[in-house]
Amino acid sequence: MTVIVRDVRPEDAEGFARVRRAALPFMLATAEQVAFDWAHAHPDAHERPLVATNAEGEIIGSAQIRLAHDAPEPHVGSLNIYVHPEHQGLGAGTLLARAAEEHLTERGATTLYSWVLDAPANRAFAERHGYTSRRSAHFLRLDLAGAALPPLAEPPAEVELRPASAYADDPRPLFTLDALTTADEPGDVGAELTDYAHWLATTWNHPLFDAELTTVAVVDGRPAAFSAAQNDGLGRYNSGMTGTDPAFRGRGLAKLAKNHSLHRARAAGCTEAFTGNDAGNGPMLAINKWFGYEICATEVRHVRTVG
Repeated sequence: MTVIVRDVRPEDAEGFARVRRAALPFMLATAEQVAFDWAHAHPDAHERPLVATNAEGEIIGSAQIRLAHDAPEPHVGSLNIYVHPEHQGLGAGTLLARAAEEHLTERGATTLYSWVLDAPANRAFAERHGYTSRRSAHFLRLDLAGAALPPLAEPPAEVELRPASAYADDPRPLFTLDALTTADEPGDVGAELTDYAHWLATTWNHPLFDAELTTVAVVDGRPAAFSAAQNDGLGRYNSGMTGTDPAFRGRGLAKLAKNHSLHRARAAGCTEAFTGNDAGNGPMLAINKWFGYEICATEVRHVRTVG
């Protein structure tokens, strides 16, 4: 069967999202979100979304490609390849990977990272293409409709819980908090949030971001911890990021914020909740287990050095 790899077109957003949902049903993906991400990619990331189509023109695979422009280390790129489960074995993954690697290496990348779903065929594919495994991360799912969430706890006297929408007039304090927590997030490639305008455009105004369900723990007027919520409007909720300012850690603030966010999400009609954790992040895995999350899949981070 003929497979063609090409750059995306505006009308590809739904097909691109459909492949992502089929390949990774534990992540939120909508046509609106995909189109938004394409339109707001940072120029220094040199992002180039690709699709693979069959002879009928149906989108059967996709690639997300970028340079890690916000990482402290230079010359780092990433490529994530997704092929619809019903169309695997046709060569789409190989063609997408080849095009992605060419794009990144032409722009100076010498270290390439890729997330690979932990299945024998997927790991064998990565190894054949010269990638070696590094670390793993788990997808977790919570049945919001049926699970018994931990009861809501009254915050300490010095702590106030606010929705992120309370900062609609000036979200910069949340940007500062996000930057503090992102700086020491577990991972192979670090990230430094320094561009407030880009954060405002791509995080605060992202179509999946739900400012009403995102909950912030405020201590003496200062945002100290938060649980960021994403909502696809189809009953699926995702914890985009949960973190605490290092100066306020050890007080249970992130746990408090996340519990309130989950309760409000269920009241808003969400029926499923998803999140992701690095396999080595024992404290966060324990918190999510306390909420009732269960591991539903695992991804393995792979790396290849080129040049």
